[in-house]
Amino acid sequence: MANNNLSLDTAFYALSDPTRRAVISRLLRRSAPVKELAEPFKMGLPSFLKHLRVLEESGFIVTEKIGRTRTCRVRVERLEEAENWLSEQRKLWQAATDRLAHYVEEQMPGDGTDD
Repeated sequence: MANNNLSLDTAFYALSDPTRRAVISRLLRRSAPVKELAEPFKMGLPSFLKHLRVLEESGFIVTEKIGRTRTCRVRVERLEEAENWLSEQRKLWQAATDRLAHYVEEQMPGDGTDD
C-alpha cells in the first residue's frame, strides 16, 4: 500500500501543473518531438525540460531519441491508474451521499395525510 500511495503522490504531483497537463493532453493525440511540444509555452527550453522530466519520472510519458530528435509519447496505462483511484473515490463518496439522502428522507415529516 505504501508503494501505491507513493505512486499516487507522484502521479498527482505531476498532474498538478497546468503545463504538464497540457503536454499530456497534446500527447494523447499523437507522439511529438520536444521542440514541437515546447512551442506553445512561453518559457525557455530548460524550464520546459524540467516539466518533461517530472512527467517522465512519474511514468506519464516516455521519451525516445532518434538521431538528434527526442520524441515523447504518453503512457496511457499510467493515466488509467490515476483514473481508477479517482473512480474508487467517486464510488465511496456517492455511496456516502446516497446514505445521507436516504437518512434525510426518512427524517422528513410525511405529507400530512396521516393526521
